[in-house]
Amino acid sequence: MTDAPSCPRRKLWRWILGIPVLFLCVVITAFGFLPVPEDTPIPLAEQGGGARQGNEATTGLQLAWPEVPSVDADQAALGRLLFYDPVLSANDDLACASCHHPDLGFSDGRVLSQGAHGEDLRRNAPSLWNVAYATSLFWDGRASSLEEQMLVPLTNPNEMAADLDAMLAQLNAIPEYRDLFAATFADGITTGNVVTAIAAFERTLRSQNSPFDRFAAGDFNALTPAQRRGFNVFRSAQTRCFECHAWPLFTHNNFHVLGVPDINPESPDTGRVEIINGPDATRAFRTPGLRNVALSAPYMHNGVFATLEEVVDFYEKGGGRAFGVDVTPDEFIHGFDLTDQQRSDLIAFLYALTDEPSELIAIPESVPSGLPIVEHIVNPARELVDESTAPPYNPDTREPQTITVKSGESIQAAIDGALPGDTVEVEPGVYYETVYIDTANLTVRGLVDGDERPWLDGENVRSDGFNTTGDNFTLEGFGIRNYIGNGVLTTGAEHLIYRDLIIDNAGLYGLYPVETTDVLIENCVATRIADAAIYVGQSRGPIIVRNNEVYNNVTGIEIENSTNAEVYDNHAHDNTGGILVFLLPNNPSKVGYNTRVYNNLIENNNHENFGNPDSVVGLVPPGTGVMIMTADNTEVYNNIIRGNQSFGVALTSLYILYDRDTVFDLGPLPENNWIHDNTYENNGYDPQGLVKDIGVGGADVMWTGEGWNNAFDEPGASMFPPVLPGRNWPDPAKRAIWRVYDILIGLLL
Repeated sequence: MTDAPSCPRRKLWRWILGIPVLFLCVVITAFGFLPVPEDTPIPLAEQGGGARQGNEATTGLQLAWPEVPSVDADQAALGRLLFYDPVLSANDDLACASCHHPDLGFSDGRVLSQGAHGEDLRRNAPSLWNVAYATSLFWDGRASSLEEQMLVPLTNPNEMAADLDAMLAQLNAIPEYRDLFAATFADGITTGNVVTAIAAFERTLRSQNSPFDRFAAGDFNALTPAQRRGFNVFRSAQTRCFECHAWPLFTHNNFHVLGVPDINPESPDTGRVEIINGPDATRAFRTPGLRNVALSAPYMHNGVFATLEEVVDFYEKGGGRAFGVDVTPDEFIHGFDLTDQQRSDLIAFLYALTDEPSELIAIPESVPSGLPIVEHIVNPARELVDESTAPPYNPDTREPQTITVKSGESIQAAIDGALPGDTVEVEPGVYYETVYIDTANLTVRGLVDGDERPWLDGENVRSDGFNTTGDNFTLEGFGIRNYIGNGVLTTGAEHLIYRDLIIDNAGLYGLYPVETTDVLIENCVATRIADAAIYVGQSRGPIIVRNNEVYNNVTGIEIENSTNAEVYDNHAHDNTGGILVFLLPNNPSKVGYNTRVYNNLIENNNHENFGNPDSVVGLVPPGTGVMIMTADNTEVYNNIIRGNQSFGVALTSLYILYDRDTVFDLGPLPENNWIHDNTYENNGYDPQGLVKDIGVGGADVMWTGEGWNNAFDEPGASMFPPVLPGRNWPDPAKRAIWRVYDILIGLLL
């Protein structure tokens, strides 16, 4: 009876305590109906990736040029006169051609461009060749169109310094311009029409018929022997030039950090980050195309290197760090050692990118204003280019045949004598060479006799085992070991088969098809690779990776920025990371979706990470079973995943590497991924790397909370966070739990 008076008080306290609980429930329920962030879909035509070949192409050398709007001929003709006419500048003394001279590769030959008052400007004048294909303008990418770009130098007080009203009045006072504008534009002389006309002319400046282009089209004599050797250096994993300077434009139109030395270290140029907070934007600059590069010295955004030899030396030394610049360069910049012959050959190849259509470099005899115009300039580089000549190509024709290579003979010699449709068979033995294959429709087969097979041995000095571009290519039966670049590198090709290969200690990548379409990799073994044993990147499916064994690598299998891949029946063990499905920024392909990972055995991937610490793969924590980063529509199921000390499967995003306010060139959220019906055992028992650093325990399944519509159906598996949304959850419940985790994990990270 003495406790009776406390009953109303207990009820009161229950109500008081229940109010915040009720409020929390209401808030969480509301979370389920609030808008959630989602990536904006990228149109198919803008996604990039895949082989991107032209209609008549049979190799990855002959890629299609991007589509651009047609040019109005009358506008371009008028724009040509305006381009060379100083009348547009405030003092009638500077024309567009003053800084973009046709005899200097449409640059100006100066370290830094010169301003209206004779002072040095901040940066070097870039070449205008193939500017029609640029996706951004200026070294920092601040303009998205030629029209937008043109207004900057036209009105900048330190450049042409035009007063637009005064400029228009001056043009209107010239009868020939009045007539030309009236015939070309319905509204006559306006600032917009001036800019449109000049941009139209600049879009005609296309260089597409160099010796390299003729070589890519099948004229294998279009390059001199030195240029062919130099091309092999250019496209090797030793230099990795092709990674950023990809044909046909010889640029990917992306931004990269090199660490180019500043002319004035007290006033550093920080580049792209001054315009946008993009990923790795500090000291990043737009990668220029290399067409007519031999004519446009000096080089880099500040003209700091006078010759191509100096540029090669900069890359050979590993970029800015060797020049006292405190910067982490792009992961493609790693330094290399070239012989004097290789260095000379590489520069000879760069000369082979020269093509100056005579009608495009012709300077008008006069302009309507009557003002003096630029005169022709003798460019000594043209003499060096003219020395690079080759006889016409007369291809053989015959029925397909089988060519046999015996031990001690050259595989490359047999390849050079092969025609489309041939089979090259190689007998067991050890072959010390790199083999380059540009011919289509070839089968290159190692003859396996029990434990004996042909081995390519790089002796730890050669770059790649095989480097190929031909379509409909099958490579099988080889061992490949002791290379410093890649075991097999294929670029730009369609319909590839890698089968029954053994890759050991072959550099960065064991099997490396990049920007390819339709790939089958089966029954291969790869070990001791410093990045990915099997890497399919920037490619389009069907991509099939099956029945392979990968072990003692940094990454076993990696599908990066690729679409429609099937990864199944593989054994990934004792790597740092077993299987990765990644979507990373600043790459040719802006998407990664529709990868299925199933029926694999993924175990004991606890190897120390021996990758490049400045690369993304160098951050993969030991103990990674399967890791999905930013990719969409990935399905991981029916795998046995065990003994991986950090986690079995992790789903994360680019935000684990970059700040939340970073602006990416792709959708950064992982969306519509489904992890289900896998078998887990003993994962997450001793977290390493990033997992350990953020202070969370390991688990079978981990999610860092990005992408509200991901699903996890793994009953009995350990999870972080402890409750993960399932496939059959209603959307409001998924959105609600996503928002709770997003807040909590945001605080944690």
